[in-house]
Amino acid sequence: MSHATDQIKNVAIAGHGQTGKTTLFEHLLLAGGVIPRAETVESGKTASDASPEEVERKISIYAAMGHVDRNGTKINFFDTPGSSDFTGNVISSFRASELALLAVDGRSGVQIETVKLWRNLDGQDKPRGVFISKLDNDQADFARALADIKEKFKIEPAPVVLPMGTGGGFKGVIDVLHEKAYLAGGDAVEKECPIPDEFKDAVAAAREKLIEAAAEGDDALMERYIEQGSLSPEEMKTGLVKALAGNKYVPAFAGAALKNSGIIPLIDFIADAGPNPRSAKDAVLDGEGKEQDIPIDPDKPFSGLVIKTTYDQFSGKLSWIKVVTGKLAADSEAYNVSENKKERVGKLYSCQGKKLEEVRELFAGDVGIITKSATLKTNDTLAAADGGRSFAPLRLPEPVHSIAVNAVAKKDDDKLGEFLVRAAEEDKTFRYNFNGETKETVISGMGELQINIILDKIKTNQKIEVETHVPKVAYRETITKKSGAEYTHKKQTGGHGQYGKVVLEIAPLPRGENYQFINAIFGGAIPKNYIPGVEKGIVEGMAHGTMAQYPVVDVEVKIVDGKYHPVDSSELSFKLAARNAFRDAMRQASPTLLEPIMNLTVFVEEKYLGDVMSDLSGKRGKILGQDSAGGIAEIRAEVPQSELLRYSIDLRSITSGTGSFSVAFDHYAPISGRIADDVIKARESFKLQEADE
Repeated sequence: MSHATDQIKNVAIAGHGQTGKTTLFEHLLLAGGVIPRAETVESGKTASDASPEEVERKISIYAAMGHVDRNGTKINFFDTPGSSDFTGNVISSFRASELALLAVDGRSGVQIETVKLWRNLDGQDKPRGVFISKLDNDQADFARALADIKEKFKIEPAPVVLPMGTGGGFKGVIDVLHEKAYLAGGDAVEKECPIPDEFKDAVAAAREKLIEAAAEGDDALMERYIEQGSLSPEEMKTGLVKALAGNKYVPAFAGAALKNSGIIPLIDFIADAGPNPRSAKDAVLDGEGKEQDIPIDPDKPFSGLVIKTTYDQFSGKLSWIKVVTGKLAADSEAYNVSENKKERVGKLYSCQGKKLEEVRELFAGDVGIITKSATLKTNDTLAAADGGRSFAPLRLPEPVHSIAVNAVAKKDDDKLGEFLVRAAEEDKTFRYNFNGETKETVISGMGELQINIILDKIKTNQKIEVETHVPKVAYRETITKKSGAEYTHKKQTGGHGQYGKVVLEIAPLPRGENYQFINAIFGGAIPKNYIPGVEKGIVEGMAHGTMAQYPVVDVEVKIVDGKYHPVDSSELSFKLAARNAFRDAMRQASPTLLEPIMNLTVFVEEKYLGDVMSDLSGKRGKILGQDSAGGIAEIRAEVPQSELLRYSIDLRSITSGTGSFSVAFDHYAPISGRIADDVIKARESFKLQEADE
């Protein structure tokens, strides 16, 4: 069954690992009548954790989608992974949703991934709520978790649901908005009951906070609230809808999913007050490549963004699409704006975890699946006709962990490449490329876990044995002073010979400017038609420096003089002369090695701060600054790439698996002394090995 835009809500459930997201998702489907019973993560039979690797490890690796119907409203829920290794699935789910629901463990409060996810949502100004989970645990405390959220994020959550007791005394929850209480259901769906007298004052206080939040949603409501001191139930609902869509308050929910508690009030709130797709926007690229917001609108011609690609052993390739405008019909034709060609759309599906459900059409705001499209890929834009603008691609973080790989059996190399390409298509935070400079196949991802799962899957399913090793670093060479050289290429064989003479001057450029060529020839010493040959020779000379044959950067090259022969000169002659002249000049210009320096941001609990900073100092890191809030420290540093090749493993060891980091290339910096000597020796060894092969 298809639903119109006004009947759709999209919610991404996210949070730190082990906060109960999959359990919550499972019990939402149970409460919605989608599944007959809720399974545990340990059983390996939940609706969302469907892959063998998820069942084996008992964690979510891929985002899953399911939906429930509440009073005619279709609510799409996304169950996302908690590990930072699989953050790409979280980001695609955020893109598809109008509301993010962050699960926060009632015992632990805000954790590192909670902080990172919150910052991501801040960057999008995305509405969000918090679900305080596992309140049946003895160490859980709803009020303490809310205080932790207030301290770390400088916001005051508005409780929409209150717990009745905690730990062993946990009985159920109270829906503040609808003024109903629900006893924990155990194996069954929770049952409504009267609000106990002991909680009525707490409910009244929470309801007053909700009315204040509702007044924030509309100027007229704020005036009425100031004048009358309250709002009617209908005004309250209207204000909450507007205020949440505008990200003006954070609703807080309470529950214990394993006890079937807090589920119905959550569904009811989203159905009544959750942001409607019409209140949200997506982003397209204008003619200059800048992002421009457009509303989600069912009345415009069809357009949609492919947010995700997966492969199913039974259904084949699945392209997940968020419909932004108009509607998409099954068995229709659309235009792939990204590929500039027509696309045949066959069957369309919605899904309930691992189960696909066929639909005839998807309206703006909805998310569905196109099957068996050979050419569709993540970030592609589909539209009703050509001439449309492309949607902005997913904003994904750069990979932080890389390894070099090769098949043990040479005959499997091509096959290995095919499956690494597919893995990179399924998860856009995973990269695969052949580095021609180091002659290595390098794969990169968000962490060791993500990469190991991909390689284990290839080994298990394709029977390919893979070797891994630390990748080589792409060093560079440059010069530190001016110099010059001349070189004459002269070769006489019968008939036409080869002749070309060039005189060069070279000088250092500021870091990052790479290369500049200046033609300062006057008086026709070298004819204009040979100048391109001179520049080609210089570029070839820069491809392999004189210290360790690494590429040369940040050099200005000026051709100042030369000589030619009317018969024997040619472009080739001047190319060879220029290449040798450049190398001679570089040897006299005090060459030095450059290493890549990375911008590193580390998130750790404050108790590990000293150990992490000490480790970074030992890695030749330069600390740029640090911030701490509520027990979570953020460290910013510049560190040589060579010191970070195994940092995901090092940080996990230092922080007992709780630390997290992001990394991006920043600049190249000189190295000398023993470090440079070691780099040169390793390069010589590599070149000898390459020659033997």
